[in-house]
Amino acid sequence: MTTNTILLIAVGAVVAILVIAAITVVARRRRTQHHRVEAADIRGKAEEQSHKVGQREALADETAAKARAAQAEADAKAAHATGLQHQAQMRHADAATARDEVNQEFDRANAIDPDIDVDDTDVDDTVRTDGKHRPPQMRKAG
Repeated sequence: MTTNTILLIAVGAVVAILVIAAITVVARRRRTQHHRVEAADIRGKAEEQSHKVGQREALADETAAKARAAQAEADAKAAHATGLQHQAQMRHADAATARDEVNQEFDRANAIDPDIDVDDTDVDDTVRTDGKHRPPQMRKAG
């Protein structure tokens, strides 16, 4: 082989290596640029989703605040109801005491009234089933 041939083969090999290297560099740059564009797209979508998630979080916070307010109102109403129940019990007790006192007055009046025929069998007849006294039966004149 002549020197020219060897030189041409060497130059051809160097050119081939340079072409392969250039193709590799261009491919790598394209792939890197493609990754940058893809990353930017992903970031844009993530920003949109982040905004939507922020709105959901705000709605959840608002709902939680409404729930706390409703619970506070329910607690206040429960406390008020408990107070009313206690008040009703006290009034029932007072009314029962007053009813007993009134019934005792009826009994006392019946005991001293000469026109009332009160014997042992009729005493219970003057008390109604609800605890109130019936008007006493008057003795017939004659």
